[in-house]
Amino acid sequence: MNRRSLSSWTSRRSRRGRVRCAAAAAVAVCALAATAVAPHAAAADAPPASRAAELPEHALVGYLHTSFANGSGYTRLADVPDSWDIIDLAFGEPTSVTSGDIRFSLCPPAECPGVESEAEFKAAVKAKQQAGKKVLISIGGQNGQVRLTTPQARDTFVDSVSSIIDTYGLDGLDIDFEGHSLSLDDGDTDFENPTTPVIVHLISALRTLKERYGDDFTLTMAPETFFVQLGHQYYGSGPWGGQDPRAGAYLPVIHALRDDLTLLHVQDYNSGPIMGLDGQYHTMGGADFHVAMTDMLLTGFPVAGDPDKVFPALRPEQVAIGMPATPQAGNGHVPPAEVEKALDCLTKGSACGPYTPHGTWPALRGLMAWSVNWDRYGGDEFAGTFDRYFG
Repeated sequence: MNRRSLSSWTSRRSRRGRVRCAAAAAVAVCALAATAVAPHAAAADAPPASRAAELPEHALVGYLHTSFANGSGYTRLADVPDSWDIIDLAFGEPTSVTSGDIRFSLCPPAECPGVESEAEFKAAVKAKQQAGKKVLISIGGQNGQVRLTTPQARDTFVDSVSSIIDTYGLDGLDIDFEGHSLSLDDGDTDFENPTTPVIVHLISALRTLKERYGDDFTLTMAPETFFVQLGHQYYGSGPWGGQDPRAGAYLPVIHALRDDLTLLHVQDYNSGPIMGLDGQYHTMGGADFHVAMTDMLLTGFPVAGDPDKVFPALRPEQVAIGMPATPQAGNGHVPPAEVEKALDCLTKGSACGPYTPHGTWPALRGLMAWSVNWDRYGGDEFAGTFDRYFG
């Protein structure tokens, strides 16, 4: 999530180094064909997601630019339209990349004319909660790199995040780690048993927060496709090295926390082409991309093309589709008609395009947008589409 407007996944990844093979001899490995899989049976037996029963049957999630301003304009929390069921406060950021010390403050008045006072903001949090909404602190974003490299950083993360939650009376936490926050060490090839410190410590920290706040803790995640669905082809640096170590790096975190995870809303935008379960590459710009990416989460998929290492399906109640609210919000924006096509295909099995999903999921939780501010800038079109579709 970019504070200004999100640059494309393709351009960002080309600057940072996209997944690559170590040598020409490894080309065949880097061209792994996808293996279609049936829905993973374990998903049906998974315990309910944290607080899922307290969410609406279908929920709209939006990020609120709370600590900064950009071209979309500042929106006070009290003025967030009622359509939004989960409001992610963007962003809490670390004092340094490896400190684990997360800080959050309201946008300075000089940058955000009309910003509310601390007292007004806290009152708005309570009012939203009384109206049945969830208000979370989102950690990370494009500028907030967080690497919990040590146990001390892990413990500092837990304490500082708890302080923010307690200070503002929030409902929980959204993890929006991007860039270089998560990567896998060489040789860490099993998503079910990760050994990389930044992965292991993050899992531990989130479990500790869940234990501290209990069943009332709402936990959501907003990874990019690079860190999730790309893991179907590439996972970490690969068995021979040379790949981008960030590829699929969210998978062990999602898997370890799946019983505590309220919602996963992958950012289906600013993305390069991603291979789906049909063995074909899918690109942004239409309903088909959202169908293919969401089907992978609801069906499960082999990691790094290995049929013996399958990332199990998530429950549909745990999944929302992440989209840009307007063309200015990020690459990959689709008009309302394409949003509705994607929802029809995934929840009703109708209006499907080239990609045929492996099931129909009427319980799909809903949509996530970057962002509330951009949607207001665009005349509330995204929220209006959600309201019309789900009634």
